[in-house]
Amino acid sequence: MKKEINIAVELDKNQVPEKITWNAQDAGLNNPAHCRAMLLSLWDNDNKQTLKLDLWTKDMTVDEMKLFFYETLVTMADTFESATKEDKISGDFRDFCAYFAEKMDIETKEK
Repeated sequence: MKKEINIAVELDKNQVPEKITWNAQDAGLNNPAHCRAMLLSLWDNDNKQTLKLDLWTKDMTVDEMKLFFYETLVTMADTFESATKEDKISGDFRDFCAYFAEKMDIETKEK
């Protein structure tokens, strides 16, 4: 079985992202969804390194970027714990997420 995830990036004349859309077979979307930023990390097992693609549109605000990073960090803590069962360090990571939110003045659902 094969599944596809499609990401399209429209660039302005200076090669700056103006529009990012994505869709996936299992996403339940009728049309591609729009987003303002994406962080894509892929593990290259042959070279033992992470390949990254980080993009954001020129419409992405600083406050949106702060919230985007906060939510990404929390998700990383959850994913790490799920994958490794390392609950102690995952808790420490979540503590950092709370610190990050406080320093960035982000309203979180935990408050």
